Amino acid sequence: ASMRKSGSSHKAVFYGALTKKGGSVLCAGVAAKYADDGLAHCRTEQEALALMAALDARFAQCQLQMHPDKTKIVYCKDRDRKKKYPVTQFDFLGYTFRPRLAKNSKRNIMFVSFTPAVSNKAVKAMRQTTRKRNFRNLTDLSLADIARSYNPVLRGWLQHYGKFCRSAMYLVFRHFNMTLVAWARKKYRRFKHHKTRACMFLDQLATKHPHLFVHWQKGMVGGFA
Repeated sequence: ASMRKSGSSHKAVFYGALTKKGGSVLCAGVAAKYADDGLAHCRTEQEALALMAALDARFAQCQLQMHPDKTKIVYCKDRDRKKKYPVTQFDFLGYTFRPRLAKNSKRNIMFVSFTPAVSNKAVKAMRQTTRKRNFRNLTDLSLADIARSYNPVLRGWLQHYGKFCRSAMYLVFRHFNMTLVAWARKKYRRFKHHKTRACMFLDQLATKHPHLFVHWQKGMVGGFA
């Protein structure tokens, strides 16, 4: 559920709305809230519908309302939940939760799991951040200068979005690496008309000095090969 104001600054008590008068619990699952967004895990669709009605009523008391587009019931489809439902994914805190193929390493088999990975919206925002830094045109900087300036940002991305399905971050770091290629082609005349040579140059640097950039340490050197 996502809240929005409706003529008042009163806060809705999200967790309080999960419990009926008398103490009976509307939702037996886990609930989480961040800023104006919240989610609750329910066991059945009936439980979810009852909870949505209770939240709607509680928010109305606080002169708030649930966002009509963001508030929805999602079916967490996986290998044990195989029914069909119109909505099987949602975004929360920059992650997209949806059914994905996962591997059981002990049994060496693939199965469907409902898991999080960085959302497309977050990937787009991170790539835009790289563009706005515009270091591809800062030819007075050394590679070490770029690393000192940008590693705190890269580290923050990895710490938040790399907790689950880190491979989904590949597009972000490949874009960053290709920006390094563009920088090298502007900085060094010998690479101006030789993109492949610039890629090879940076690939060799990533091999020899993997600790220069945070994502190189994790083996994310895509874009050079």
